[in-house]
Amino acid sequence: MSDPTNPLHNLSAIDFLRTRSLANVVQAEIERMIIDGELKPNERVNENGLSQRLGVSRGPIREACSALAAMGLIEIIPNRGFFIRALSEEEALDLSQARAGVFGCMAMMLAERITDDEIAILRVLLKRMDEIEFGDVHVYYPVNLEFHKQIGRMAGNSRLESVYQSFVRELHIQRYRALSTPDILHISNQEHREIVNALEARDPIRSLIAARTHILNGIIRARNAKQLHLG
Repeated sequence: MSDPTNPLHNLSAIDFLRTRSLANVVQAEIERMIIDGELKPNERVNENGLSQRLGVSRGPIREACSALAAMGLIEIIPNRGFFIRALSEEEALDLSQARAGVFGCMAMMLAERITDDEIAILRVLLKRMDEIEFGDVHVYYPVNLEFHKQIGRMAGNSRLESVYQSFVRELHIQRYRALSTPDILHISNQEHREIVNALEARDPIRSLIAARTHILNGIIRARNAKQLHLG
């Protein structure tokens, strides 16, 4: 049985925490590379290449890839390694429709309990998105994610929020591409504004419709973006 007072035991614990922290940093960077398209769907993760690029051993990279596999962004193929997951059109549509339903439900719940301070937070995020330079999706996308995340958090149901975030992670690439097409940022934020207006009116049905419609419109934008990308 190990002795917690033993310096070797403490060193082992510190090393474990350091490794986990490093794996988290590596995970965030690989996730960014997937979202930005540096790592393509169906592409094999080059562990040696990433190890050299990020200046870490292969251990944290494997741990990060395993975590991303649990999130649905990476697929593990036995005896072959880690591959960037490619969603079929049917899978992406199913996930998007489910996400629309959950997001609409959270907005409906939030309309019944939202405070003036919470409305102010959403208005600040709206303003930030309005001020972002036209077409600068790299800056817009994180604020967009925060806007949606805040609505999930404010709704006050951790289970729904967890389910919603799992959909968000799997659909990152499709959503990012959808926002990368011309004029889309302005249209997306118009829909965000309608959601906030409905929430401020404390109207559950209007909030549900505005939130769900926003996601459903995003499905169309993602489809158009894919066609543009292939064209």
